Amino acid sequence: MWLATGSDGHGAHLIPVAYVWDGSTLTTATFRRSRTVSNLRARPQARLAIGDTADVVMIDTRAILLNVPDIDVASAEAYAKVSTDPRNAPDLFLYIRLVPERILAWNSLAEFGGRTLMLESSWLDSPVD
Repeated sequence: MWLATGSDGHGAHLIPVAYVWDGSTLTTATFRRSRTVSNLRARPQARLAIGDTADVVMIDTRAILLNVPDIDVASAEAYAKVSTDPRNAPDLFLYIRLVPERILAWNSLAEFGGRTLMLESSWLDSPVD
């Protein structure tokens, strides 16, 4: 997925990252001293994009930074299957738990109306926008 963060004075920052989805949150990891972590400390919000330009899901999230020893075992094991295992270098990495607040699906011009599937962390019965 693509992970976008920003903070005052630094502008937007965008990186590709591996992730795991547990049914309610996404978990990723990155370097503890990265611009992404610095931005999230200043402003714990991120926008994610999963897919390609013809079929993309965009997710606005609240971000929670977790030290490597603080992640639950199930998330750590799942993440280790898709990327470098942060548990092998806990001083270099942080996990990022991303809690969806708004989810939009974009496929074509026909989907511009009704693309918001989640709002304020609650799934919608009927898409809006």
